[in-house]
Amino acid sequence: MWQKKGRSLYCNRTEEICVGEVKTVEDNRIATHPILAWSRGAPVYVTYDGQQIPAYPQETVAMALYASGVKQYSTSSRFYHPRGMFCAIGKCSSCMMRVDGIPNTRTCVLQVRDGMEVETQHGDGRFPDGQAPMGGVAEKDAEVLVIGGGPAGLEAALWAARSGARVTLLDQNLQLGGQLIKQTHKFFGSAKENAGTRGITIAKQLVQEVAAIPAIEVYQGFTAFGWYQGAVCAADQQRAVLFHPRKVIVATGAAEKMLMFKNNDLPGVFGAGAAQTLMNVYGIKPGNRVLMVGAGNVGLIVSYQLMQAGIEMAAVIEGAPKVGGYLVHAGKIARNGVHIMTRHTVLEAVGSNHVEAAIIAEVDDGWQPIPGTEERIACDTICLSAGLKPSTELLEQAKVGLAYTGELGGWVAKRNWTMRTSNPDLFAAGDASGVEEASTAMMEGKIAGLQAAYDLGHTDVPLEEQKETRRNLDDLRAGPFGAKICTGLKCVEVLE
Repeated sequence: MWQKKGRSLYCNRTEEICVGEVKTVEDNRIATHPILAWSRGAPVYVTYDGQQIPAYPQETVAMALYASGVKQYSTSSRFYHPRGMFCAIGKCSSCMMRVDGIPNTRTCVLQVRDGMEVETQHGDGRFPDGQAPMGGVAEKDAEVLVIGGGPAGLEAALWAARSGARVTLLDQNLQLGGQLIKQTHKFFGSAKENAGTRGITIAKQLVQEVAAIPAIEVYQGFTAFGWYQGAVCAADQQRAVLFHPRKVIVATGAAEKMLMFKNNDLPGVFGAGAAQTLMNVYGIKPGNRVLMVGAGNVGLIVSYQLMQAGIEMAAVIEGAPKVGGYLVHAGKIARNGVHIMTRHTVLEAVGSNHVEAAIIAEVDDGWQPIPGTEERIACDTICLSAGLKPSTELLEQAKVGLAYTGELGGWVAKRNWTMRTSNPDLFAAGDASGVEEASTAMMEGKIAGLQAAYDLGHTDVPLEEQKETRRNLDDLRAGPFGAKICTGLKCVEVLE
């Protein structure tokens, strides 16, 4: 693994390192997988702190670095602690580095380019050495602007366009599909909710459908960062666009939640979704021995997917007295020898520049650690499955009515059954409107897309299709796992 000491580079292996010479100290890319395959093509080369490393064209900068053993990307601005990957989808600051002279670049969503210069960023980062090239700000009208290319955003774009609207779809990632592109498990439920189909298959189908509709214009790699009196500004690395939409559907998804414990900012502490992104999207091992914190559906599913990628599971720990996810998922990993420890929590991540172990302990009925039960578990990665927080930044800028409900993940927009917020021209759908399953996100996106098109006067909107989708959504939430969601919805759903 590459590490930095002062101004020199050194490695934890014995081979000699020569600046400018191409050497792969580690290659954490997955060679074989029971479900997935990666066509990487010919490598390109980027320079990291003076040393060339190989990368592949479809990778982001952060992924290419991690594959070559680089796990620290920056140091924090206040305490100068090492910082590494955490969310891997551009929703936190952990992957910010100096790229081609520009500081604070989110390397987890920036595609590699041959000859790119990447530097570890210390503190807040220094100003560029020269004026960065600017492409100016273009202005563009949009009939329906959909922000977010995950399951909700894709469905919203599809149904708005099928109803006759012209749609502009923005997504900050290199691939459309959101969380679906890393879900290798098969969906539960009925045929109407894609039961028995893998998320990666659903994503591929939705993306193909979007590409086949000329009325949908896609902006990939664009982050929507500002709401200005109804206009939305978005930018990639080269240019900015100020959109003037008539209707906006915010489908920005959610971000991983952090847990409070000592050294929780150490490189090697991941959100469970980041581990999925590494191994299922880019074919890169997050680590060699992983401790999973959280035994809900996400924690259990990701644990099994880690094992499919050839990674050892140290254990799965859960603070509650019983497993929170489906027992079929728990049984699958237990049969493969993984110890699931309920009433346990993590107290500390151990290591200097990267995770080397974790200290865990039992908890009492008040969720407090029980003295004397501490245990050290050897691992190089700690995955946190602590839930998600809706990404509501744009909704907050638009000053729509919000309500806090823990059942839906935090602050979410108040809306009616068509997903319309207190701003009649703005809709919220998917995890941005409350964290649920991908199936519910797709239904919400469909309902919002149909309503936005109808508001614009498109007479071919299938309103019965919209009502039928709402009935299916209510049926999906009627199961035992939907009781909590229904409680949260009482706080945010309003009548017109």
